[in-house]
Amino acid sequence: MIVALYEPDIPQNTGTIMRLGACLGVEIHIVGPAGFAANERAFRRAGLDYLDHVTIKDHISFDRFQAWRRAENRRLVLLTTKAETAHLDFAFRETDVLLCGRESAGVPENVHQSADARIKVPMRKDLRSLNVAVSLAIVLGEALRQTGGFPNEQG
Repeated sequence: MIVALYEPDIPQNTGTIMRLGACLGVEIHIVGPAGFAANERAFRRAGLDYLDHVTIKDHISFDRFQAWRRAENRRLVLLTTKAETAHLDFAFRETDVLLCGRESAGVPENVHQSADARIKVPMRKDLRSLNVAVSLAIVLGEALRQTGGFPNEQG
C-alpha cells in the first residue's frame, strides 16, 4: 500500500500523513508541485522525529507520477467527496496507491479521470468534508485491515 498526496498545500497535514506512514510502514509519495517548500523543516512540526522512519518519494508532476505508477502496475484509488463508493464497500489490494487531493481544491478533472477507482468516507450530508489526514487515516486503516498490511508490532 502506498499513499500519494496530490500537490499538498498545508505542510502540517503533510507532516501528519508522513507520521502516519512511518507508524504504519507505508510509503508516502508527493506529487508536485507542493503549495509550500517541501523540505524537512516544513514537516518537522507535525511529523516530529517520525520522518526518519518513513520512505518519501517525490514526483515533480502528475504526468511523472502516472508514468511511475503505470510502470509499477499499481491501481490508483482516489479519495474524494465526489465518489459514489464508500471505502467500506471497496476491495483494496496490497499494491494500491491511495491518492489524496489538495486540501484547498481536491484534484482537477484529468486526475479524477485517471483514477482506477474513486472512494469516499461516508459522513453527514450537511457537512462538506473531513480533514485530509483524518480521511486518509480512516481509509488506510480499512485498506490495511483488508490486505493484512498492518506492521508487525514486534519490529
